[in-house]
Amino acid sequence: MVTQNEDFTPEHAESEHDFAGEPDGFGRLWTPHRMAYIEADRPSRDAGDGCPFCAAAGKDDAEGLIVHRGEHCFVVMNLFPYNPGHLLVCPYRHVPHYIDLTDAETEEFTKLTKQGIRALKAASNPAGFNLGMNQGDVAGAGVAAHLHQHIVPRWGGDMNFMPIVGQTKALPVLLEDSRQRIAASWPTD
Repeated sequence: MVTQNEDFTPEHAESEHDFAGEPDGFGRLWTPHRMAYIEADRPSRDAGDGCPFCAAAGKDDAEGLIVHRGEHCFVVMNLFPYNPGHLLVCPYRHVPHYIDLTDAETEEFTKLTKQGIRALKAASNPAGFNLGMNQGDVAGAGVAAHLHQHIVPRWGGDMNFMPIVGQTKALPVLLEDSRQRIAASWPTD
């Protein structure tokens, strides 16, 4: 939703012709609320220092958006999901890289990834999945200090112009509703 303050009038708007280059023909959907996320301090390499994953693990499941807890790793809903049901597999230990995991953590990390896919299939029957880890700021990790793997359920036609043009994603289900549905579908093996 675009809002305007009372001092704004169309004559105060900047014309596309006032800028260098040729007009690109794109409309603009301004999302200034995203600046809170963009400008937020990022967690340091120290556990607990602003780390959302360390914080989530210390909360009860509903408050922390935890779907499943293992011995070495846990699964949490993504607070900024690409699609409904977007999960993150995280070790409890605050480490930045996959190669920092112990053998036991690596085994459970993989097991929880597989279980997360099974749970999502049972809960919402996606047509496919994107799996991935971004390690380091330059690789696109939003929280580079704490390793996490994305499990993103995908359906045919789940992308439209909004994420590309407007950097806005329409999500048809609340995070807590997704969390409950996926947790209830979590496999026991």
